[in-house]
Amino acid sequence: MPGQHPHRAGRAVSGGHDDSGGIAGSALEGGSLSWRARASTFLATSALAGPLVGAVAHAETAAASVAGLSVSAIEVMQLAVFVGVTGAALISAIVLIRERARTSAENVELRSRLADINAALRRSEALLNLRDQRVVVWAAENKKPELIGTLPVESGAPEDRAAFLAFGRWLMPRSAAALEHAVAGLREKAKPFDLVIESQAGAPLEVHGRKSAAHVLVRFVSLSETQRSQARLKIENQRLAADHDTMIGLLDALNMPAWLRGEDGGLKWVNRAYADAVEAENAEAAVREKKEFLGGQARDAIAAQHKTHPVFEQSLSTVIEGDRRVFAVTDFAGSDGSAGLACDTSAIEAVRGEYERTVRSHADTLDQLNTAVAIFDTDEKLRFFNQAFQKLWGLDAGFLHSAPDNALLLDRLRSEGKIAEQPEWRRWKEGLLGAYRAVESQEHWWHLPDGKTIRVVANPQPKGGVTWVFENLTEKMDLESRYQTAVRVQGETLDNLAEGVAVFGPDGRLRLSNPAFATLWGLSGEAAKPSVHVSTIRDLCDRQAADSPWPSFVAAITGFDDERRDRHGQTELNNGNVLSYAMIPLPNGQVMMTFVDVTDSVHVERALKDKNEALQKSDQLKNEFVQHVSYELRSPLTNIIGFTELLSQPTTGPLTQKQREYVEHVSSSSSVLLTIVNDILDLATVDAGIMQLDISEVQVDRTIAAAAELVADRLEEHSISLQVDAIAAPKTFHGDEVRVRQILYNLLSNAANYAPEASIIRLTCRHLADGVEFSVHDDGPGMPPDVLDSVFRRFEPRANGGRRRGAGLGLSIVKSFVELHGGSVRIETGKDKGTTVICTFPDMPGIRAAAE
Repeated sequence: MPGQHPHRAGRAVSGGHDDSGGIAGSALEGGSLSWRARASTFLATSALAGPLVGAVAHAETAAASVAGLSVSAIEVMQLAVFVGVTGAALISAIVLIRERARTSAENVELRSRLADINAALRRSEALLNLRDQRVVVWAAENKKPELIGTLPVESGAPEDRAAFLAFGRWLMPRSAAALEHAVAGLREKAKPFDLVIESQAGAPLEVHGRKSAAHVLVRFVSLSETQRSQARLKIENQRLAADHDTMIGLLDALNMPAWLRGEDGGLKWVNRAYADAVEAENAEAAVREKKEFLGGQARDAIAAQHKTHPVFEQSLSTVIEGDRRVFAVTDFAGSDGSAGLACDTSAIEAVRGEYERTVRSHADTLDQLNTAVAIFDTDEKLRFFNQAFQKLWGLDAGFLHSAPDNALLLDRLRSEGKIAEQPEWRRWKEGLLGAYRAVESQEHWWHLPDGKTIRVVANPQPKGGVTWVFENLTEKMDLESRYQTAVRVQGETLDNLAEGVAVFGPDGRLRLSNPAFATLWGLSGEAAKPSVHVSTIRDLCDRQAADSPWPSFVAAITGFDDERRDRHGQTELNNGNVLSYAMIPLPNGQVMMTFVDVTDSVHVERALKDKNEALQKSDQLKNEFVQHVSYELRSPLTNIIGFTELLSQPTTGPLTQKQREYVEHVSSSSSVLLTIVNDILDLATVDAGIMQLDISEVQVDRTIAAAAELVADRLEEHSISLQVDAIAAPKTFHGDEVRVRQILYNLLSNAANYAPEASIIRLTCRHLADGVEFSVHDDGPGMPPDVLDSVFRRFEPRANGGRRRGAGLGLSIVKSFVELHGGSVRIETGKDKGTTVICTFPDMPGIRAAAE
């Protein structure tokens, strides 16, 4: 006990065994502290022991010291823990009792609220399950709808879920379409709606659609008798409004003026066509401005008709866009006004007039035919006949215009002996008149007493009546006889021709051939018989030639080309013979082929070609030689000209008159030779294809003046005057100015060479639609046809009445340079008419290769 060791109480011991040993010993001695040890061991683990131990120990220490008792620290701590635990237990018990009371109160309140909710749910289910409504619920997370409630059987709504949701099966089409559209708007755009719909049983239903945060609700409600009457009236009003809108829309879409008038006769509504007809801005403006479609007289006629009859139907004319047109007007007068519609029949009247003119035209056409035509109506009366019919039978016009029936006409022809007598006349006539009851055309052959053969065709008309065609085949049969004779003569002629002839039909089989065809190709008589297919003949003929043309023959004969053309060619056989062939398409898809042995002609032609090639090579060598020599001469000539000019200068030294004449002669001859060399080199450049034109704006006046200045000395030498006519010429055109000046110089030089003394050379320039034309005319002797053919050839000079014989290059250069510009050159000449050389340049030159 603490009182047994008062001096040890409250003493702290550290680092030894005295305290614990003393305590243990004390515990063992008395055994009276064993319950405290167990309590301390239990309470030592409690969370409340820590904060209470110090306080309790301090209190006990103070109490012990006051009382004079001896208490250990462990005992104080154990006591403090015990007191703390006891207090915590009391506090926890108090809190638990209070929490249980609050929970019990909440449970009572929740049970009361749950009972109220269950009662409300039963009331809602009772309301929803009434026989006069049905609700369709779509949950937000479930697209499959749920149906609650039912509708009366007389409403026509099915009980089955799938059948109910198929609104088109049990609702009227208009109501089903409106409901589908409203439900779609509710589910997609949360747009509420209220509708009155009608089932196929005729029962009206109200439908309300709403959307909450989690559900989409559509409620179908059956109506009472009063509500049904109101709903039927509402549906009928909707139907009438829809029909009214439809009719108004239809009338507005029609391309016919339509209008509605009130009781006072004033316009209430017009359509777009009415507004267009009266040239109003729109229909409202036409009503507001009271623009009338019909004239006052026509409206008065309509009003007068309505007094006795509600419907007015008549064709009236009015002016539309400045043209008078005819309209079929229909106007109906009701109790509250009238409505009218006008249909433009101007086109119909025009078509009717055109039809009448066409009928008259056809009648005039038939009247010009050589074939007799007579038309009888359904009563077998003659309604039309042409002049050929009257001429064929020789009947008087009065009888024919009296519209005789067909039987009377036949009797008249029989009595006058114009048709052959028949053994059984009545039966023959009845059989002939059976055409009026027939469906298809009938054909008869009449052999008249005068020797004519008539082909009679009876063509029944769709609306009754018969058209009789009497075709005189006498001449045709005579022509057929002559044709057969001609065919026989043709056959004999073909058989004796040296040319091979074969005719193939569209089926590829041989129709006609002569012996020469089989001889040229080495065919036997069996192979060249009619009806032999072209492929068989091809197999035989392919053996006769290495490069056989027969495959192309077969393709042309049996092909289906849209355009059939003649074909010509040659082929060489293995035996050396050369055949010239021609393939000519004939009517009816037939093809004629001719073969001619041209072996001798081909041999001669080959010899001529070889000679021509040799001449061409010789000419080419000549040109190349001249070009080479000209190139080599150009530099020496330049030197000679330079030295002669140097000798002519006074600074070089004085020359005698004779020397000066020699120098001038050398200078002029060198200049002429240099011009020829330059011309040859220009032609060589053109031939090589490297000539480049410097295209620019060519001043016409300046170019003509420059060319005239170059030939002025030659013209003055022979008293020749140059007359320039450039009034119709353009100021400029596109070209190479240097080459154009060279062209004009050559033309003027050529004209000066042939123009008579003291004559006039005319240079004319004028503007054409697509270019510029220069022409140079002289009054020389002209060119004979043989010279005209070779005038543009090179190195072929001809005096032909000229003063000097040149190198023959002037006109060749002109032609080459003009054609380089994309132009053309032509010559107009004749004996004692002079010569005119005409050069045409395009506005925009297209450079091309010059012709040699």
